[in-house]
Amino acid sequence: MKGKISELLKKLKHVNYKTVLRYIYINTINFLKYNRQFIYFVIFTVLSCTLLRYYTIGNLRTMEGTYFDIAVILLLGSIAYLFKPKKQFVYFLTIMLIFTLMNIVNTVYYAFFTSFASFSLLSTVSQTATVGGAVFEKLKIYHFIYLLMPICFTIIHIYLKKHDYIKAVELVEDGKKLFFGVAILGGICLFLNISTLEGKDISRFSKQWNREYVVERFGIIVYQGNDLFQTVRSKLNSIFGYEEAANEFVDYYVENTIPKSDNKYTNKFKGYNVVVIHLESIMSFLVDLKINGEEVTPNLNKLVHEGMYFDNFYPQVSTGTSSDSEFTFNTSLMPAQTGTVNVNFFDRDYVTLEKLLREKNYYTFSMHGNKASMWNRNKMHESLGYLDFYSKDYYDIDEVIGLGLSDHSFFLQSEKIISDINKNVKSKDNDYKNYMGTIITLSNHTPFDIDNYVDPTTLFDVTYHTGLKDENGEEIIYDYLEGKDFTTFGNYIQSVHYADECLGEFFDYVRSSSDYDKTLFVMYGDHAAQLSKKQFGLFVNYDFTTGEQKAKEDPTYIDYDYYENEIYKNTPFILWTKDKKIKGRVSYPMGMIDALPTISNMLGIYNPYALGHDIFEIKDDNVVVFPNGNFLTNKLYYNNSKNESRIFGMETIDDDYIEENRKYAEKILQISDDIIVYDLIKKDGYRIEEKKLEQ
Repeated sequence: MKGKISELLKKLKHVNYKTVLRYIYINTINFLKYNRQFIYFVIFTVLSCTLLRYYTIGNLRTMEGTYFDIAVILLLGSIAYLFKPKKQFVYFLTIMLIFTLMNIVNTVYYAFFTSFASFSLLSTVSQTATVGGAVFEKLKIYHFIYLLMPICFTIIHIYLKKHDYIKAVELVEDGKKLFFGVAILGGICLFLNISTLEGKDISRFSKQWNREYVVERFGIIVYQGNDLFQTVRSKLNSIFGYEEAANEFVDYYVENTIPKSDNKYTNKFKGYNVVVIHLESIMSFLVDLKINGEEVTPNLNKLVHEGMYFDNFYPQVSTGTSSDSEFTFNTSLMPAQTGTVNVNFFDRDYVTLEKLLREKNYYTFSMHGNKASMWNRNKMHESLGYLDFYSKDYYDIDEVIGLGLSDHSFFLQSEKIISDINKNVKSKDNDYKNYMGTIITLSNHTPFDIDNYVDPTTLFDVTYHTGLKDENGEEIIYDYLEGKDFTTFGNYIQSVHYADECLGEFFDYVRSSSDYDKTLFVMYGDHAAQLSKKQFGLFVNYDFTTGEQKAKEDPTYIDYDYYENEIYKNTPFILWTKDKKIKGRVSYPMGMIDALPTISNMLGIYNPYALGHDIFEIKDDNVVVFPNGNFLTNKLYYNNSKNESRIFGMETIDDDYIEENRKYAEKILQISDDIIVYDLIKKDGYRIEEKKLEQ
């Protein structure tokens, strides 16, 4: 090895660096001289995509999106070298025209919806005919600035052609060599870009829920390509296997339709208004949690003790996270197995809480202090049955925390909107008797950087005060949740406390206003906080006597493994009314899919396609199915990928019990996904009653 290195060093000594530099210089000059069309193609196309970001997002401080655009443009441009020089112009111009159209469409679409266009929305293009006047009113001259790129490129081509540039290129160009060279350069650029990605980047790219972020981070070309892939994949899934899925759907509901509930809660809140509060990232371990004797969530605790609290409740989310919870809560179906319902399957006909209440003359609405396009809610909420969606455009964005309007300002402004709705419903000039609204909170969204927006002196103290004195008479205070491995966890606790404070302000108003005298409040945590298993493990094994982690030998040490972490992800589910008609604690295992059947029985409505159960009918025999095939019962937690279980208590569980529930979980996931992908309720729902009559 040493000999080879020595030999290499000797050779390097004899290298004529002037000759090498001259070789590089000459080849660079020749490339610039004989590849002008390619260079102008790259410049104009990159400029077009950069202008798109400027006229939409308006943020050119970060260049990551441009770097991805350059890499893709180089790869696409390299293909031109597989054609003869005189035909390369047609290829370049075709690509430029495609990108020009893409950028015009996205700029105009962004002007309307503050989001980027999606191939999945092509089915709604016909709706623009009804708003034609508004379209023309929104159009601006700069929306068409992208046309300058292919025009300028064409003018340059004509000029070069007149000066025999194409003929000169034909004499010297080695197409295959240039193709491989440029393709390799594009591949290297793409690889370097990919190597800079973080986990959150990849997650948001695959989910495609935050389109602005994807365009800013990956560029418009990659965004549109990924959107096409996601759309085509969902469409292909909906084409093949329809007949078999439809037959299994009909057979399942003929055999398994859950009858209407009949228990002490039936019709208990019939005729009540309904307010659903979607609590962002709120988890059950927070309930009654104290640090230094101070409650982290005093207002949530109060609601828990005043109303009915389900302490063994689990969201059943997949890649759609918050949007999955909204969907499952409203439909009693599971999330989609591929893609997300909000983005890929928003145009299906679902039976929902909103639609069932509208049949009872309810006015339905939703409220969120962020852009309507987030998670495609501007389309999905209409599909769910909301008549109106009060999103960012309806609010004065006077205080921003994280992704949008602060919970404090959001609740404060929402009070006025709901008050007006209440007056309108009570008016004799409309057909509505009641209202049902969903309030989607936002401030407790990851990354929980609440300290960047509020006065640090008002933050919840996440250090631990021992009450003991050191040798200097100073109180001994442990870092606790401010330590190196705890920073994000501490931020989460502080963020939760702020969100709870805002929730408390809203309920102070509710308690003082007669508008809510006959209103059922339904509150749920949408999913577990985006924190690591390690952080949760450190939290549950903190030793307050030493300010350090408990040793494994400590009898109170918890082996916080995969199962402990999954079980720890439960969130609050609370039913609350001012008249206190419902109260207590329910510990039956329950999933988000069971929410609709449980509360619909109380409201006097019924969804025949619900895959969940009224928890007061099934009680402790419930099976909570998760999108990955795992399931939870009152006896065990089953890990589908490893085909193993964590059994609770000392009871012996036989294999038949596990196998029976595994098949049940598999069937629920299959039927739910078939309903979503093939739109079976709309297409084949009528066949269920027909087959029942035949039997």
